[in-house]
Amino acid sequence: MLKRIFPFLTWIANYDRSTFYGDLVAGLTVGIMLIPQGMAYALIAGMPPIYGLYAALVPQLVYALTGTSRQLGVGPVAMDSLLVAAGIGAMQLANTQDYIAAVIFLTLLIGLFQLLLGVLKMGFFVNFLSKPVINGFTSAAAILIGLGQLKHILGVDLQQSGKIYVLLGSIFSSLGDANPLTLGMGTLVILIIIGLKKLNKKLPIPLLVVVLGILSVVLLGLESKGIKVVGDIPRGLPSFQIPGMQWNKIGQFLPIAITVALFGFMESISIAKTVEERHPEYDLDPNQELRALGMSNILGSFFQSFSVSGSFSRTAINDHSGARTGMALVFSALLVAGVLLFLTPLFYNLPTVVLGAIIIVSVFGLIDLKYPLQLWKNRKDEFLLLNATFLMTLFIGLIEGILLGVLLSLLLLVYRISNPHIAVLGKIKGTTYFKNVNRFLEDVEVYEDKLIIRFDAQLYFGNKDYFKKQLYQQIEKKGPKLKFIILNAESINYIDSSAAVMLERIILEQRENGIQFLIAGAIGPTRDILYSSGIIDVLGEENLFVQTYDAVDCCNNPHKLSTIQKKVSLQSKAKSL
Repeated sequence: MLKRIFPFLTWIANYDRSTFYGDLVAGLTVGIMLIPQGMAYALIAGMPPIYGLYAALVPQLVYALTGTSRQLGVGPVAMDSLLVAAGIGAMQLANTQDYIAAVIFLTLLIGLFQLLLGVLKMGFFVNFLSKPVINGFTSAAAILIGLGQLKHILGVDLQQSGKIYVLLGSIFSSLGDANPLTLGMGTLVILIIIGLKKLNKKLPIPLLVVVLGILSVVLLGLESKGIKVVGDIPRGLPSFQIPGMQWNKIGQFLPIAITVALFGFMESISIAKTVEERHPEYDLDPNQELRALGMSNILGSFFQSFSVSGSFSRTAINDHSGARTGMALVFSALLVAGVLLFLTPLFYNLPTVVLGAIIIVSVFGLIDLKYPLQLWKNRKDEFLLLNATFLMTLFIGLIEGILLGVLLSLLLLVYRISNPHIAVLGKIKGTTYFKNVNRFLEDVEVYEDKLIIRFDAQLYFGNKDYFKKQLYQQIEKKGPKLKFIILNAESINYIDSSAAVMLERIILEQRENGIQFLIAGAIGPTRDILYSSGIIDVLGEENLFVQTYDAVDCCNNPHKLSTIQKKVSLQSKAKSL
């Protein structure tokens, strides 16, 4: 039980020198990358840069103790930061201190919601975020983040917004006020980052451009020429502070908290699962991951952290650098703590244009063009879902975009299960196989007096009318020679009460028309429902078969089933009660 709550107990007992060395190298590498990234993502969230370092401290330590993934890099990420900025920005708070207090309170709510879902073992919630929705939202958010950071590249104050038309209008109206030196420096930094990535992806590129940016300001006196710098960064570790409770505005906070909590978990678990495939020595527990992220955000909020989750880039670097356990995150946090204690004055001359360039390059890497093209070729409905989410996120808003995208994906799911695949079956010549006649046109035998139909979904109130309509269309096509209807029920795993009544009426109606109704291949749970709902009383046990072949054979040559055939075809828990 204790190991379930604190998974680090499973690996700490066998911790050795080689594991220590791998974790140390990985932790320091990730920490070096995290320092400039954290400061940059704090800007996205609308927070002072120092809060990015605070978010890289306590949450990493908490996750190292409670997380089941041993390589997941937890900390501030671009997407969560943008969602936070969009949600809190819409509240139009009076000053910076109120904004910071609101973000930290939101972080506490996010953590509480994640912890609650984890305790209730509701990790499956993330399944409601389908890949087309995630892809459309991520691509749109990346564009919004990139455009929002152009204020640092242009050296102007832009009206920040979660709507693309507002951002573009603000950018075009500010072009005349752009600082040529800032624009030139921003363009140069972007080109350097792209060039170094092509040269060697393992280089700590964000840190390199940060160092180059600081040196250029100091040596060339760029601050006096209009280049904005980060300025004073408070030295020291974050103090323990209880987040300012804002329960009077809870209605405004909850939608943002739920959205960020679910999206952050989805992001983290998908990354963690990808890494887990290369590490058979441990198993990922989605519910414990929820609890771990929840505790990281809750305790982080008491030390002035904003929302954190798993980072794809830092996880990849952590894994490739040799991380074997959560100790890598501990070493990363210790490095950040060392910077907070001793090195914050060095970042005074850090140009904000450098942070803006780091963000722009990193987020535009999130735009995936291959997946939409793949959907366009193979799944037009999901392609439309992706684009709808993309456009809604761009034009309506981030939180609205992802929520409406989830709603659309659920509507698409309802449409699919309400209009499932139905196949008319025929016997493959020379075999006992029964397959879709449309797929095996020349190889199937079709009987004039028999309609064999397979319904590939559960039967419930939402698709019972569709089932009946399709069935009667096929009955009409068969004409007056039809004597038997065989329902292949292999794919039907549930029949609700509405569908059960409909099925009974069909059986009785066809019997009046001289047509016998048979069911073949019903699985155990479906047979239980046939008995418990009373369908079997209308159908008759003699019309229930293990295989479609048995049903056809009985129609052609009426005979009693063998003992084993009866035992298998009629077995039901409901029957024995």
